[in-house]
Amino acid sequence: MIERIVLGTRGSDLARAQARLVEKAIQTARPEAKIETKIIATQGDKARVVDSRAGRKGVFTADIERALLDREVDIAVHSAKDLPSEASLDAEIAAVLPRASMNDAMVSKHPGGLTSLPEGATVATGSVRRKHQLLWKRADLKLIDLRGNVPTRLRKLTENNWDAVVLARAGLERLGLSPGCTEISFEGRQFFLEVLPCEIFLPAGGQGIIAIQVRANDQAIKALVDVVNDRETLLCLKAEREFLRGLQGDCNSPVGVLAKIDHQKMKMRAQVFLGKSAVPCEAEVEGACDEGGKLAGELLRRITQE
Repeated sequence: MIERIVLGTRGSDLARAQARLVEKAIQTARPEAKIETKIIATQGDKARVVDSRAGRKGVFTADIERALLDREVDIAVHSAKDLPSEASLDAEIAAVLPRASMNDAMVSKHPGGLTSLPEGATVATGSVRRKHQLLWKRADLKLIDLRGNVPTRLRKLTENNWDAVVLARAGLERLGLSPGCTEISFEGRQFFLEVLPCEIFLPAGGQGIIAIQVRANDQAIKALVDVVNDRETLLCLKAEREFLRGLQGDCNSPVGVLAKIDHQKMKMRAQVFLGKSAVPCEAEVEGACDEGGKLAGELLRRITQE
């Protein structure tokens, strides 16, 4: 019996909140387990400037994975979208919690959402995908690079002459900032909130998912985390990651991909902005929920033929 479990995570407010969700899930299933959390500073946390594709390069995950393989921690907790699509041979995503909202959200100083922003409004985001999606629908916008944790991004919106920022809705919700309302309050300032539709703002692969990574040969920990695993979410994540892995030859392209399961059927949709085109290539496939890899391959074929 495993008596002591150490979780490894980044030190941001959101990362800590996600680690607490994993701890609570394990503790509920295994009340006898003693769980500790170890904060690990990653390359992405230390760097002043991070490439816009940082998540794909693992700058927010590699140091935590290294601590896992060095047995400093037993479980690595990640935002799934930060993990490189090329998986490590020595570590694996053994479980995930149920997916939270996969939508992007716009936090704005103006009511009415994206369509009501002033002509030439300034919007900040660190995501290349979101930039292309925003310009697809509002070519007049002035886009500003933005990085940092969620509170930092909201603070920058307050301090700068920007009109809005775009970030993941799941992060706001996990920090208690977005309980399904149209306005949020942050450090005494009121902002307007619009949940952006997935039909246009197709999310990054893995968005809204907390990934639980373990050593590939650690059968005891695998059995432990299996009791908190959401099987359908893990199937969707594997399919989305397989699609992204297939795009590695063109990883400069902004990509959205989303898999959903309904009545044992998986639907996958992808959106890729190629070259200088303002309009994305889009495709959708459907099949058995346990054939995510096959569906990802078919989706990739359709996208690349567009």
